[in-house]
Amino acid sequence: VQLQASGGGLVNAGGSLRLSCAASTNIFSIALMGWYRQAPGKQRELVAAVTSGGITNYADSVKGRFTIGRDGAENTVYLQMNNLKPEDTAVYYCNARNRNWDIWGQGTQVTVSS
Repeated sequence: VQLQASGGGLVNAGGSLRLSCAASTNIFSIALMGWYRQAPGKQRELVAAVTSGGITNYADSVKGRFTIGRDGAENTVYLQMNNLKPEDTAVYYCNARNRNWDIWGQGTQVTVSS
């Protein structure tokens, strides 16, 4: 499985961005897909995840602002980020996990200016 992330960029506080993660396989066959982020000097943290059954989970810091979703036609998991804050600045990584493997996409930089 390969993952291709896209959609990062520079945005003002309060703005929106949409990240996409295209998978090389049927995303509904993947047990868990998620977005993580890592800010400078900090550990990588979970932002949002979705199970193959559609159950979602969000970090408390993004609840109500970010939405994770899936597009089966494009085999893509997206992360809609609204009302962005400077503290959301980080490199965002897409992850796909099944019983026997754990795959990371390349990071995409999100920078939120105040």
